Amino acid sequence: MKIWVDADACPVVIKEILFKAAVRSGTQVTLVANRPVRIPSSRYIAFVQVAFGLDVADNEIVKRLDAGDLVITADIPLAAKVIEKEGSALNPRGELYSADSIKSRLSVRDFMDSLRDSGIDTGGPPVLNKGDRQNFANQLDRFLTRNQRKTAES
Repeated sequence: MKIWVDADACPVVIKEILFKAAVRSGTQVTLVANRPVRIPSSRYIAFVQVAFGLDVADNEIVKRLDAGDLVITADIPLAAKVIEKEGSALNPRGELYSADSIKSRLSVRDFMDSLRDSGIDTGGPPVLNKGDRQNFANQLDRFLTRNQRKTAES
């Protein structure tokens, strides 16, 4: 199991949690972005730079993704593609998307897009707070623990 990070929009504090988890658990974490991203020196942490362009990083993640991998993203369409490929998607606020929840999240996203296209200011997401960071760390920990058990049982 590998962890892929949609790194262009991933908050620094979430990347730091991922770096620590990678080393602690021995899990490969790869950040994918269209601009350089600083990563610590570790055999468990890698970076892939892609060309600029709409969905280039997303497409690269989907291309490299194997069933059972985890993708860290706040991008709902990317999360839907990940779930389609039998991967898991976790957002930086700690929400682990499922096949059921991603459908409703896509509907809400499409609705908000239509409002914005109509000229309505819908605002942005709230600032990532300490509770969000804790939720993310807890959900990541649970995910890694479950997957390490599965690997040990295999």
